[in-house]
Amino acid sequence: MNCRAGPGASCGGPTWRIISRSRCIKAAYRNASFIANNRVVFNIKGNDYRLVVAVHYNRRMMFVRFIGTHREYDRIDAGTI
Repeated sequence: MNCRAGPGASCGGPTWRIISRSRCIKAAYRNASFIANNRVVFNIKGNDYRLVVAVHYNRRMMFVRFIGTHREYDRIDAGTI
C-alpha cells in the first residue's frame, strides 16, 4: 500500500502502532469512520461489534477507547469516550 501525501510522507503499510495519516487508516480499513476528537470507529464482524480508538497522529499511535456491541455503542458518546 502506498498512501503518500507528499515528498517523503508515507504510512508504510497497515499497522496499529504506526499511523501517520488518516488516509492511511482509510486505505487499510475501508470501513473506518472518522468522528470528532481524532476518534475512529471500526465495524467488526459484519457490524456486530464496534471498536473506537483515539488516534494520536503526532505519536503515531492508537489507543483503544471502547469495544462493544452495536447496541452498547449506541449508548455512548464516541467522540468523548
